[in-house]
Amino acid sequence: KGIIANTPKRLRDLIREIRAAKTAAEERAVHHLNSNHTKKRHHPPSRCRNVAKLLLYIHMLGYPAHFGQMECLKLVASPKFSDKRIGYLGAMLLLDERAEVHLLVTNSVKNDMNHSTQYIVSLALSTLGSICSPEMSRDLAGEVQALIKSNNAYLRKKAALCALRIIQKIPDIMEMYIPCARSLLNEKNHGVLLTAVCLISQMCQLSPETLNHFRRLVPNLVRILKNLIMSGFSQDHDVNGVSDPFLQVKILQLLRILGHQDSAASEQMNDILAQVATNTETSKNVGHSILYEIVLTIMGIESESGLRVLAVNILGRFLLNTDKNIRYVALSTLQRVVQADYNAVQRHRTTIVDCLRDTDASIKRRAMELCFSLINGQNIRGMAKEMLSFLADCGSEFKADCCSNLAIAAERYAPNKRWHVDTLLKLLAAAGNHARDDVVVAAVQLISEQSAYQAYAVHQLFYYASQDFSQQPMVLLACWCIGEYGGGLFSDCCADGLETYSAKSPEEVLGLLEQALLSSQSRQSTKHVAVTAVMKLSTRLPHQEQQLLDSIRHLAAYHCTSSQLELQQRSVEFSAIFRHHENIRAALLEPMPVMEGRAESGRDLPAGSGAAAVASGDSAEVGDEVAAAAAAAAVAATFESLINFDDSSTGGVPNATIGLPNAATNSSSMLATNNSNSVAGPLIDVFGDLGVSEPAPVSEASALPALPPIASAGIAGLQLSLAGSRQQSNNVDLIIRAVNLGDTNMTNFLLQAAVPKSLQLSMMPASGDCLPPAGGSVTQKAVVTNPNGVSALCGLKAWSGLKGLG
Repeated sequence: KGIIANTPKRLRDLIREIRAAKTAAEERAVHHLNSNHTKKRHHPPSRCRNVAKLLLYIHMLGYPAHFGQMECLKLVASPKFSDKRIGYLGAMLLLDERAEVHLLVTNSVKNDMNHSTQYIVSLALSTLGSICSPEMSRDLAGEVQALIKSNNAYLRKKAALCALRIIQKIPDIMEMYIPCARSLLNEKNHGVLLTAVCLISQMCQLSPETLNHFRRLVPNLVRILKNLIMSGFSQDHDVNGVSDPFLQVKILQLLRILGHQDSAASEQMNDILAQVATNTETSKNVGHSILYEIVLTIMGIESESGLRVLAVNILGRFLLNTDKNIRYVALSTLQRVVQADYNAVQRHRTTIVDCLRDTDASIKRRAMELCFSLINGQNIRGMAKEMLSFLADCGSEFKADCCSNLAIAAERYAPNKRWHVDTLLKLLAAAGNHARDDVVVAAVQLISEQSAYQAYAVHQLFYYASQDFSQQPMVLLACWCIGEYGGGLFSDCCADGLETYSAKSPEEVLGLLEQALLSSQSRQSTKHVAVTAVMKLSTRLPHQEQQLLDSIRHLAAYHCTSSQLELQQRSVEFSAIFRHHENIRAALLEPMPVMEGRAESGRDLPAGSGAAAVASGDSAEVGDEVAAAAAAAAVAATFESLINFDDSSTGGVPNATIGLPNAATNSSSMLATNNSNSVAGPLIDVFGDLGVSEPAPVSEASALPALPPIASAGIAGLQLSLAGSRQQSNNVDLIIRAVNLGDTNMTNFLLQAAVPKSLQLSMMPASGDCLPPAGGSVTQKAVVTNPNGVSALCGLKAWSGLKGLG
């Protein structure tokens, strides 16, 4: 009984019990019982091997087996090869450089590396390469170097791989292996050559000095590669008719490293690369792997133009292969090399476009990305037609990216504006609700800039929106254009003398806006634009019929009780205009000015802007544009001289103009003069416009021009003043002072400021949040840092209770 109790369970029995377990709980119970038995028993050396096998199997199942590390060390110290084999295997699985018992195995490894049996030395080298730490690598680096010089090819191969692992841990000791690695290139044994090439590649990647040293060995590598492709059949190295493809691939990778940005080294390998590319068997997959490495090597070095064309043609042949993996690799590689030889890739454009019809989704995506890289000014019409066809039939996962990228390409390479407008509208129609907001913004930008095609665009958009109301990006754009250019719908339109569109009745146009405003399919952003469009349409009707105006008034007030704050605010303010400010409604709702242009390349399209940005541009603050148009040039110049750190700007206030706010942003440029002849005068009661008085004198010599006091009609009695002084070369201190000239107490006072992204703004705490009547004041300091010395505008907004002054 004692003998049976001390005998550990055999591995075969443990496997049988675990397989018989029907649940995970039963399996854990078997493991727990066996682990406890292994921990508590003292096993004689004859049983350690079986115990180690049990522990390794437990470790492979994912259960903790660290308590068996000492059993593995006992087997490593055994003189028997069978014990050492299991012990070293357990050490490689159960030990790492963080384990405390890791240092105990160092001495055993060192002793075994000097053993007379090559297989025991091989076990020690394999273990060292697997679990070596920096300390262990330094201790045994000399033994590894000696084994690299051994007469045994089997040990030289193992030692070279172990040296590769050591220099990854400690690059400082790389120099001791350079002579050994160079001598290994003269080996006849392919296994040793393979490890030598791997070792040299790692050295070149870690050290530029070593890279320059090994560039002198390019002729040796070329000779080895030439012998491989020119040698006859060898049963030991032949793989499907190719001589040692593994060694060929590694040599090509090393040549790519050595020839990168080095014309002399590249020149030495041009001929052999062409020879390998033309002599490699392409009927088997092993040949494709070598050709793939040939392509990467040619594109990675300073190769000749003819070689680059040859590499692209190889990838073109890959595209015709029936294997989906090879086609995917070809498309991915062409995407990487398209900038290196654009014209050569263009020759395979037809084959690439055909890949768009592939059933594999990954191939479709790679082909789509490559097609956009191939678009230029000469093929934009044909490629746009192909991509629109693909967009109409592709899955939903492709539509958003395809739509945005094609919009960018159309903006960059459009042959004319009419074609650009048509393409964007077709894009939105084909992409449907998958179109991103940046495409809508691009369409708004384009239509606002092209006055000759505004009537044509609004007719087209009315048609598209009427045909399919579910496409919300198209409906949103249609509502915006109807609000701005809806007057063009009430007359016939002839586009470029080719197409004629009949006039639409006001009832039809108003019906579409009503559907957009009331439909449950409409997004919130669409409703925001629709209610503004309804309001603006009231000034664009051909005849101001009372029945139509009543319908518009009803639609404008429909969402006065909406739970959506932005929509409710618009409806309330528009209703107030109808009730109390009918005399200025036409001036308020004038068409928006042309939006500021974006980067010509189209690559700067904002990814997150879009419907929300368009909606905010048509926000309830419809008087902002009019107020900004009447802004005083002197105030703008004062702000510019305050932020600009050019000394010449302090000598006087130069003449300057203030630009209109961008329709796609909420730029706050609402400083206006109190001119009774301008449109801004009647707007004061509704939107709280600002008046500008005479500028305050500057008392200090270092002070910058001060902002004239700003009187608010929105917050009665509130006046703001701004003064600045330069403290450092790039810093300006701004002192903002708010004065209550009225007879009521102002509470919860808050001041906000904004500067462009190129500047840095630091706001200090205000002196208080309450402004007593009749002269009570609050001051606040702000520090503006202008590292680039550019001219900029600063925006201020003051709040008291629920009233705001911009």
